Amino acid sequence: MFRSLRRALCAVAAALLLPLGAGAQTAHAAESGTVRAAEAGAGYWHTSGRQILDEAGQPVRIAGINWFGFETANYVPHGLWSRDYKSMIDQMKSLGYNTIRIPYSDDIFKSSTVPNSIDFSSGKNADLQGLGSLGILDKLVAYAGQDGLKVILDRHRPDAGGQSALWYTSAVPESTWIANLKALATRYAGQDTVVGIDLHNEPHDPACWGCGDTATDWRLAAQRAGNAVLSVNPDLLIFVEGVQTFNGVSGWWGGNLMGVAQYPVQLDVANRVVYSAHDYATSVAQQSWFSDPSFPDNMPGIWDKYWGYIFKQNIAPVWVGEFGTTLASTVDQKWLAALVSYLRPTSTYGSDSFHWTFWSWNPNSGDTGGILKDDWQTVDTVKDGYLASIKAPGFPAGGSDPTDPGDPGGGTAACTAAYTVSSDWGSGFNAEVKVSNSGTTAINSWKVTWTWPGSQQVTSMWNASYTQSGSTVTAANASHNGAVPVGGSASFGFGGAPGGGGVPSVSCTAA
Repeated sequence: MFRSLRRALCAVAAALLLPLGAGAQTAHAAESGTVRAAEAGAGYWHTSGRQILDEAGQPVRIAGINWFGFETANYVPHGLWSRDYKSMIDQMKSLGYNTIRIPYSDDIFKSSTVPNSIDFSSGKNADLQGLGSLGILDKLVAYAGQDGLKVILDRHRPDAGGQSALWYTSAVPESTWIANLKALATRYAGQDTVVGIDLHNEPHDPACWGCGDTATDWRLAAQRAGNAVLSVNPDLLIFVEGVQTFNGVSGWWGGNLMGVAQYPVQLDVANRVVYSAHDYATSVAQQSWFSDPSFPDNMPGIWDKYWGYIFKQNIAPVWVGEFGTTLASTVDQKWLAALVSYLRPTSTYGSDSFHWTFWSWNPNSGDTGGILKDDWQTVDTVKDGYLASIKAPGFPAGGSDPTDPGDPGGGTAACTAAYTVSSDWGSGFNAEVKVSNSGTTAINSWKVTWTWPGSQQVTSMWNASYTQSGSTVTAANASHNGAVPVGGSASFGFGGAPGGGGVPSVSCTAA
């Protein structure tokens, strides 16, 4: 509740990138010892009690990030004015996030909507040129799946103008809301990268839960919309947020699920409901519990009351779809530490835990900031570090099976590499390298080598490890992106100094 600043609309067409701090991004540094046994997560998912299970019945944990922008007047995820979308998804993966929640508004379905603020220079976002918002969403979903990330689509707003208390407005009636939900469910039928849809973001007063008024009862609306989605794609999970007030008790917008105990969401397809809460700190708004003398020890009881009981009583899975803070105050730091502990460390509880997607990836969220700093490159390692204990393994990559040789008679392992300078400010630069499988068999590992003409040095690298001897650099794949199917690709990025090195010749070897 009390939210006016968090949805910062950034219409900047381009941003000057700043140099990366050395060591700011370390592949998998935040995965905190999570173990990739048998890679759970394949296929579509369903629920069983408080757990989410994959198609083989293995439990999974959503441990992800929000990447917003489609719901704003840019009609695409923010940051594409600075970076290639693939490099950002790769970076999410390298930091140990396994799911992306993508907010959108119903404006992206209009033929008049034109995506804007995308940088196409130096080869960035080249395959997005000429596409509408839905076409760009297709590209993001496909690449996320290739990287082994899942996607949850979030109907965030009726239009780019702002949040709505109810799921409809005079300009966007319920019929349009449902038609567009069904259109998305149909569009991604058979693409199990998209595991579910969050029906509407943060219902709040006058939205009610269980009051029986079809115009304001969010629980009844969620049943209508959820059944409509499942009628065209019965494999999807249906994520249902809370409201603001139930029986006179108020909380965060979308964060009050007290009514579930008496009025659960009942859908035509069993084992599809996941309840979603939002929770924030004082950088968003004050709440009475922050000034309680027992804070932060009082917080588990607060969370139990509003939404935690659903998990603890084995009613259904609970996903904290948004939580975030600037971390500027001591209160907020204590709040985040307490919430992370409440969500249950992966090392102790595995996938028998609460699910979550942090708000946000974007640095331009006005009252929370993001995992990325303002240069859209550097990781806020303090903020990211708070989440280390609740991150979880990724999921099997979509598309071709890289372990399938596809050529029982033996093929040729080969690769090519393309080096692109994404920005150069004189004292430093950022670059990206795309590795493509150009052979006739899947490859399991690769190395890329180049020699700069000057004194350039790598200052940080993500999605690969490297050695440098003089001006010659050799970069080797990370553990998660060495396997590349025939015709597939992987990428990595790095910061270097000084600038002015141009684009050297690169060579690629594959095994």
